[in-house]
Amino acid sequence: MEIEKRNGYIPQPIRNDGAGWWDFGPRDVMRDIENPDMLVPPATDAGSLPNLKFSFSDTHMQLNQGGWSREVTVRELPIATTIAGVNMALTPGGVRELHWHQQAEWAIMLVGRARITAVDQNGRNFIADIGVGDLWYFPPGIPHSIQGLEEGCEFLLVFPDGKFSDLNTLSISDWFAHTPQDVLSANFGVPTNVFAHIPNHQRYIFQANVPGPLESQQVTDPQGTIPKTFTHRLLAQEPIVTPGGSTVRIVDSTNFPISTQIAASLLEIKPGAIREMHWHPNNDEWQYYISGTARMTVLAPNGTARTFNYRAGDVGYVPFAFGHYIQNTGNQSVWVLEMFKSDRFEDVSLNQWMALTPHQLVQENLNVGPEFMSALRKEKSYIVKYPGYSYYPRTSR
Repeated sequence: MEIEKRNGYIPQPIRNDGAGWWDFGPRDVMRDIENPDMLVPPATDAGSLPNLKFSFSDTHMQLNQGGWSREVTVRELPIATTIAGVNMALTPGGVRELHWHQQAEWAIMLVGRARITAVDQNGRNFIADIGVGDLWYFPPGIPHSIQGLEEGCEFLLVFPDGKFSDLNTLSISDWFAHTPQDVLSANFGVPTNVFAHIPNHQRYIFQANVPGPLESQQVTDPQGTIPKTFTHRLLAQEPIVTPGGSTVRIVDSTNFPISTQIAASLLEIKPGAIREMHWHPNNDEWQYYISGTARMTVLAPNGTARTFNYRAGDVGYVPFAFGHYIQNTGNQSVWVLEMFKSDRFEDVSLNQWMALTPHQLVQENLNVGPEFMSALRKEKSYIVKYPGYSYYPRTSR
């Protein structure tokens, strides 16, 4: 049966070296177009690796009055044991109810603005408004809330436990619903009839009125405010600018002291650039692609390598110490978060390692000459120029 042409182009599993043959179907052509390096793997790919990609678009949506949420955990991406991610949106006034987790919560605002509140174990409160590119971090067990402001909001939540589910949290409405009213009366010193209309189940996300200005919502606290801020303005942070104008912003406990369980880097990989060949010596890497299109090749032991394609809304994963690099494959910047279950961001540059190793040893190891050795860089580059990348059209039928 003939395959329907999409925009006049049907990719085929035929590599430029002649390997492969026609795929006559049935098939999902749009998926093949989105995943050219899975349909036609580079000749340098070898062996097999677990799946290192999952899209939030393939997850279940939890819809509520007031917003929605969806998550990628080990149930969706089994290799991702160290981190789980939740993508959430709140309407203007929409509330992620008062709750707390057994795990720490790290978050970045993607669209719009929200108001967050928290109180620490010493009774010190925190109330702040969050905009695009801002982060927040709540340590385990710290009660908090999130509410959309006038324009609503969308954000990414990250938890240092791949088995975590945001639906499995401890919430104020659940506790009230499952506590006898005479206990509530004694605890709060009010008559039982005060609790006649409390929710009978967890509210999770619900619709409320847009809160007033921040100043009008402040609550005087005799214990004072928290000593370490729960927020960080990542986009306002001075970036590392790399050759070609790409940027890197690193955030961990050194510049966001409260964030002791999550470290991250925000990369802007411009067209014609590549996140240099490297690995991380402290933990697995969990990625979230915010914009653009990219391909990542991952090297595992015993010469195993595999290439995956990513776009906005995708999650990528790299196991501990596996070598990898990320190429921009489009005509707009790739914005991607690299996330780690760690208090510090650490990476090892292949280029820098070789530049700081005795030259004779490197030359004899790789059978390379002085021209290669003189090009090595003793300073880490993070992102380097790449002489253009495009997918050669596979023959259509």
